[in-house]
Amino acid sequence: MNALSAVSVGAIALLVALALPLLVRPLLERAGVMDVPNARSSHQSPTIRGMGITTAIALAAALLVAIFSPQGPDDVFQGRMTLTVIVLVAVCAATIGWLEDIRGLRIAVRAGLQLAVGLAATAAVAIIDPGAQQLWWIPAGAIAVAAYINVTNFMDGINGISGMHGLLVGGFYAFAGLTTGHEWLVYAGVGIAASFAGFLPWNLGGRRVFLGDVGSYLLGAAISVTAMAAFLAKVPVEYIFSPVLIYLVDTFVTFLRRLLARERWYASHREHVYQRLTVVGLSHIQATAVVSAATVLVSGLGILAVQGGGVAQIISTLLCIGVILLYLRTPTLFQRYLRSRATSDGK
Repeated sequence: MNALSAVSVGAIALLVALALPLLVRPLLERAGVMDVPNARSSHQSPTIRGMGITTAIALAAALLVAIFSPQGPDDVFQGRMTLTVIVLVAVCAATIGWLEDIRGLRIAVRAGLQLAVGLAATAAVAIIDPGAQQLWWIPAGAIAVAAYINVTNFMDGINGISGMHGLLVGGFYAFAGLTTGHEWLVYAGVGIAASFAGFLPWNLGGRRVFLGDVGSYLLGAAISVTAMAAFLAKVPVEYIFSPVLIYLVDTFVTFLRRLLARERWYASHREHVYQRLTVVGLSHIQATAVVSAATVLVSGLGILAVQGGGVAQIISTLLCIGVILLYLRTPTLFQRYLRSRATSDGK
């Protein structure tokens, strides 16, 4: 593994993500690209959205450098082509999100474009990977990519949550690539982690900026295509699935709850676990910390399951289920705690 190349990829992603908003923020403000609070929003005042375009440029620049960086001798072509697919898919998804940010898209059009991106991504990965020629991969992958783009979009509702998700998932994927000998996965993970880390100071520094759909679509596409390529490259599923498990569970449980209640699942709402945490009294940073801590725990257990094997795998799986169940209960637990503390302070 060429450590200098990996550091260079991360440095480029981080520096561009940190510096570019200085130029882009005034342009978005003058253009009136603003997020107005609605029933789903966890913020109270209009906020600049669309800053994810800077993250997209940072990630694209970093991965373009990675494409021409040293690769392992056994998969030079496949590694570089996989990185190329990740860049193209991420940019296409970000473009769809940008159109949604500046002019809006009908649900049917948006869904169709997301599926088209997923279809193209899966077909490209299947062509690159000689072991993935089965036709069923293409529709399955298209649905998976489109679905995770929507998952990251649904989960992008409070400050810090998407930046931390990109940082953590990218970091764990880089670790997976290092452990399994896939240098392209190290580069992809480092690029994702550093580019979204660069957005965090802007998002959490009181500057009233959001990634917008351009950023959340970018995040979902980059992660899902990287995960799909890693799965086809025989990277252990625990490495791939664990870092995104909390996002998937939060979205699926919320969707199921609304479906059973006969509510419009696609309508704006604040019923995700992370949103309910802010409703009961946690700040955005505190709620993001809860989601991030749960992600770190299940990801660590995923690593333990792979490296321990046998009994360790069973124990890790059971502990992972426990973390998920605890995460789903956190709004109730924090509500009780905060009420108890308020009662104690009032005496």
